[in-house]
Amino acid sequence: MHQLNSLEKRAAIALALVFSTRMLGLFMLLPVFALYGKELIGFSPLWIGLAIGAYGLTQAILQIPFGWLSDRIGRHKVMLLGLSLFVLGSVVAAMAESVYMVTLGRVLQGAGAIAGAVLALAADLTREEQRPKVMAIIGGSIGLSFALAMVLGPILARWAGLSGVFWFTAVLACAAMLIVAFLVPHSVSRSAGAETIALPQSLASMLAHGQLLRLDVGVMLLHLMLTAMFVALPPLLLKQQLAAEQHWQVYLPVLLLSFVFMVPMMIIAMRRQQEKRYFLINVLLLVIAMLISWQAATLWGFVLALLVFFIGFNYLEASLPAMVSRVAPAGQRGSAMGIYSSSQFLGAFFGGLLGGTLAQQFGFSAVFAGLALIGLVWLAIASTMQVPARSQRLSLPVSVTTEQQANQLASKLAALVGVQEVTILLADQRCYLKVSSQQFDLAQAQSLVANGNQ
Repeated sequence: MHQLNSLEKRAAIALALVFSTRMLGLFMLLPVFALYGKELIGFSPLWIGLAIGAYGLTQAILQIPFGWLSDRIGRHKVMLLGLSLFVLGSVVAAMAESVYMVTLGRVLQGAGAIAGAVLALAADLTREEQRPKVMAIIGGSIGLSFALAMVLGPILARWAGLSGVFWFTAVLACAAMLIVAFLVPHSVSRSAGAETIALPQSLASMLAHGQLLRLDVGVMLLHLMLTAMFVALPPLLLKQQLAAEQHWQVYLPVLLLSFVFMVPMMIIAMRRQQEKRYFLINVLLLVIAMLISWQAATLWGFVLALLVFFIGFNYLEASLPAMVSRVAPAGQRGSAMGIYSSSQFLGAFFGGLLGGTLAQQFGFSAVFAGLALIGLVWLAIASTMQVPARSQRLSLPVSVTTEQQANQLASKLAALVGVQEVTILLADQRCYLKVSSQQFDLAQAQSLVANGNQ
């Protein structure tokens, strides 16, 4: 963070806190609901899955619209609105006596879809060259909140019950609202540009982009597998004589150890330029983990399956957004990431639905057999993807008034050595470039843009 200025540091820390406190509340339900929701009216394996995954449906639907809304009424207003809905959903779930009302509460929690507004505000408050660091800090906070939720969820549920988990979630969201109101800097601009906000006119082309579609399907299946797994795993751990309040003693070491294996793989994949091979290896690890869980008869079998799963999950969770960013056309990363995020949350919803259905019809072990088949389908889809060459994204201000001038400037820029893609948006008066950092001469591009601006 040493190259970030004081405003960027403040924005990075404050927005990471907003993101992580909200996600912590969502994640804490995963390891505990199947165990502590049994006293709720209407409890069944199907409703376990629906309650766990319900937030993903409204998140997927509202993710992009909330980002657009923040461009019109302001980031802070949208963030406070979303967090208010999240608090309301948490209170509804905390006071619920039936699994149906808990599911409604989860739907309301998901309606607070502020991820787009948070990332757009981060873009507003940071310089182009420092933006990846701020986004990485925010992204890293999500991983930390997941690990913390695996520990806090079982402990808090043991002490205060399922309603206590939801009340704690409501308190966290209120704390996030205070952070937004008093700590998060206000932006001067309400338009972070096409690289951050999803544009309506770009969505159709992003959905028709074959390589991006493979990645969107991939993240949907990844989170489907994660959510469905937690419909079945907690009850099966309980059958292995592991008390509910002790489940964190499995989750935490497994998560930490998975990073020990995952990080070197990422480094090797990048250095040897074998990203696709290691991507496929980690999808295969998910399949292996599901097969081990399906056949596991001891606690150590489930521990091994969890370790294998989280090695693959963490690798893919880190790799997928980076690949989307590389594949997305210049100037349309915001639209690509918007669809990607919606796919991610949609996967959580379908995971809960599928996991609950399989568990109710065929038993908890059948969930893992079904997920192994889904993993094999993903492996077949991923085998056809293409990993593009590494590139750098640049944004230059332009001053062109007609489409003809824009086309002429774009043609000149595209002819420069190292330029892979050029997009000029007249509305933004901005030129977006994807370039090879080793071959590209920035001074040449700046000269062309300066001449075009005259």
